[in-house]
Amino acid sequence: MNQNKGLRTRAVTEKSLVRNAHEQTIRFAATHSVKEVLGRLEATLRGLRPETVEQNRETYGENKVTREKQKSLAAKLFGAFVNPFTAILFCLALVSTVTDMIFPYFSLFGSDPESFDFLTVVIILTMVLISGTLRFVQESRSGNAAQKLLAMITTTCTVTRMEQGKEEIPLDEVVVGDIVHLSAGDMIPADVRILDANDLFVSQASLTGESEPIEKTPDVCEIADSVTDYRNIAFMGSNVISGSAMAVVVAVGDRTLFGSMTAAVAGEAVKTSFTKGVNAVSWVLIRFMLVMVPLVFFVNGMTKGDWLSAFLFGISIAVGLTPEMLPMIVTTCLAKGAVSMSKKQTIVKNLNSIQNFGAMDVLCTDKTGTLTQDQVVLEYHLDLNGKDDMRVLRHAYLNSYFQTGYKNLMDVAIIRKTEEEEAQNPMLTDLSEHYTKIDEIPFDFARRRLTTVVQDKDGKTQMVTKGAVEEMLSICTFAECDGLIQPLTDAVRERILTTAEQLNEKGFRVLGIAQKSNPSPAESFSAADECEMVLMGYLAFLDPPKESTAEAIAALKAHGVTTKILTGDNEKVTRTICKQVGLKVRNMLLGSEVEQMSDVELAQKAEHTDVFAKLTPDQKARVVSALRTNGHTVGFMGDGINDAAAMKAADIGISVDTAVDVAKESADIILLEKDLMVLEEGIIEGRKTYANMIKYIKMTASSNFGNMFSVLAASALLPFLPMMSIHLIVLNLIYDLSCTAIPWDHVDEEYLAVPRRWDASSVGSFMIWIGPTSSIFDFTTYIFMYFVFCPLFVSNGVLYNDLPNHFSGAQLAQMQNLYAAMFQAGWFVESMWSQTLVIHMIRTPKIPFIESRASAPVCLLTFTGIAVLTVIPFTTLGTLLGFTALPLSYFVYLIPCILLYMMLATSMKKAYVRHYGELL
Repeated sequence: MNQNKGLRTRAVTEKSLVRNAHEQTIRFAATHSVKEVLGRLEATLRGLRPETVEQNRETYGENKVTREKQKSLAAKLFGAFVNPFTAILFCLALVSTVTDMIFPYFSLFGSDPESFDFLTVVIILTMVLISGTLRFVQESRSGNAAQKLLAMITTTCTVTRMEQGKEEIPLDEVVVGDIVHLSAGDMIPADVRILDANDLFVSQASLTGESEPIEKTPDVCEIADSVTDYRNIAFMGSNVISGSAMAVVVAVGDRTLFGSMTAAVAGEAVKTSFTKGVNAVSWVLIRFMLVMVPLVFFVNGMTKGDWLSAFLFGISIAVGLTPEMLPMIVTTCLAKGAVSMSKKQTIVKNLNSIQNFGAMDVLCTDKTGTLTQDQVVLEYHLDLNGKDDMRVLRHAYLNSYFQTGYKNLMDVAIIRKTEEEEAQNPMLTDLSEHYTKIDEIPFDFARRRLTTVVQDKDGKTQMVTKGAVEEMLSICTFAECDGLIQPLTDAVRERILTTAEQLNEKGFRVLGIAQKSNPSPAESFSAADECEMVLMGYLAFLDPPKESTAEAIAALKAHGVTTKILTGDNEKVTRTICKQVGLKVRNMLLGSEVEQMSDVELAQKAEHTDVFAKLTPDQKARVVSALRTNGHTVGFMGDGINDAAAMKAADIGISVDTAVDVAKESADIILLEKDLMVLEEGIIEGRKTYANMIKYIKMTASSNFGNMFSVLAASALLPFLPMMSIHLIVLNLIYDLSCTAIPWDHVDEEYLAVPRRWDASSVGSFMIWIGPTSSIFDFTTYIFMYFVFCPLFVSNGVLYNDLPNHFSGAQLAQMQNLYAAMFQAGWFVESMWSQTLVIHMIRTPKIPFIESRASAPVCLLTFTGIAVLTVIPFTTLGTLLGFTALPLSYFVYLIPCILLYMMLATSMKKAYVRHYGELL
């Protein structure tokens, strides 16, 4: 364990070192001149020499990102069949093969060939085969997220190299120092420093969460908080929307931002609360077994003197204490939950995630595309007095429609809004036909504005400009204010800035719109012509929340789930969205602050922080890990590449149908509909799944423990075994089969109100409290059968110990066998009745059959199981198993006995709830 911990620590340290080295490389490239960057990389604008290419490949690594290692078929089969329960059952089957089949067959150690018995081995191996097969099928369904990441990257790119000139080469042959050429539609092949650009716009939304394409320029940058803020750096995995550029490669493969994210997704998934819980419960049951089995073995060996029989009986006790159907019940519960979710248009990729849904007490979610519609909407077109103005919308349309560059989401929003308003307002009708474009001045990052020059049919020419408010003020001399065009004084300027700031505080992205009539007679225009303009008003944009978001978050809170926002967007927009969906922002942490914190500090802060903004992908994963360190079961909901690592780090990854492929592959659950209320339904389904699984575990563990406790006492006191090993295995098999309907059982509404976590200690305490309750009536049955019933119906009132005084020879053996057979048949039936009916007692803290009823399938199977097992002693199968038919008068004792047992079990259940606070 310490070795594994050391390996994990070393891996984390190595990743941290690689990340820091990458940041230093990017920071240097971004903050230094082209000459200095090329000099450090020993590169030139004419490209690398052939010998330098190999040298750089050796020094900086190949342009390949880590692929997730695929498990072999043998490894998958091994993983499916090796778990604590199946391992124990397999060992028991092996031992039983030796003692029940090999020894009798070869007459070893005094074994009788007639005692050859393969039924025990067949039953055990059947259980192992079924549970292992189900696990293998489940494992085979999992996808490969890293492969989806790799599929995003093009296989070739254009580079310039000395001697060869410009050429197309495979992606993995690119090295640090290569001069690459980019154009519209290209994927960025590595992390590059822009050397020269022509209207280059790059979409890095899937990396950072920014919905707008970013203009990249060759200008030297100041030191920024995050590497993704550098405007002269383009990252592997992003793509060119428009324009062209020449760049130099500064990082390749795993040392890129994209590569580090891919490596995170390619790694082993975290051990979720579900896995930890099942394992913990398994080991509790195993510890009980390790105590009970040797105890029964020694007690039987000492009292009966037959150590081989005692050994065989010890094996049956081990099988009896092992819930053979646990893997099957767990998988059935999960599969049933997945089917229920599929009816709600939800894909469950990882079955284990169903229970994690119910255990989840913290939901971390990205903002864009999950809480919001990821569709920018033009909310307001205002004049400078803050009133709706159709002239502002009209001019915004002329600017957006007639520009020929990349139409961003805000341009699309303006055009869509105009078309919606066109029917109601003649001023907006057929603008595209009434105007002709004369020229345009494209957007660039330095100016932060875009201008079109248009002419109407009357020959009037207008220059229309939109852009950031501060930049618009710098080119405006006048303002259209209070119905008049007046000089842009300092007072008016301050008023405009205050209004824009107020809109920003509300989460709106604000642009200014200005115009100038008959700007100049020139046929072409430049940025120098953007002067002496009239500022008309504001355009306020918003990425609105989904309609169901507020209701979903409120429903989650009502079910004990805290929602936290983890986004790459800025804090103002994030704060507004939170307000709109009903999330109180107790605290807010920015990515720059997270970067300065140690894991311990982050864990402390994360507990009391609801909103994290301007996060990098790695920081999202760190926050998720910090919350899990604090003991929370964490879900993460996102839709971009930048969310993949956080999904991998969470107990449950959730995505939506509009997400990128990588996010869908990293997710455990995908919502096909954008209705986030499915989250609430998923949580309820998860809690039902957990409730029914823990029902089976506690029912089976306690009843099996009670039976074994009774067997231990009977073994010490009775002159014969209270039940043969094959009887215990058949009893256990029929009981477990009757439990297969539990996944379809009802769950009390009160139980679904709060998150449910696995608690192995509760299983142990439940076994100790409830298990021995059945033993009281087992002891009563022992006394009744041994001293009353068997003497009355078998030996004319003679007790088993006195039979040698009344019979001898073959008659004595016959009477002893008949006595033991009736005793065993009586306890066999009583055990099934008590063990099965207690399901109805334990499945709810309420009064069974009155305040809470089991589902029809549970009732049908449990009562069918009772009926089948009750009939066995009266059949040929019963004779083969060594039973004798019970007189019907036995049921005169059995029915009141079981009724009293149910009353006592209900009382003990109430006492347990009072002591521990809950039953399951």
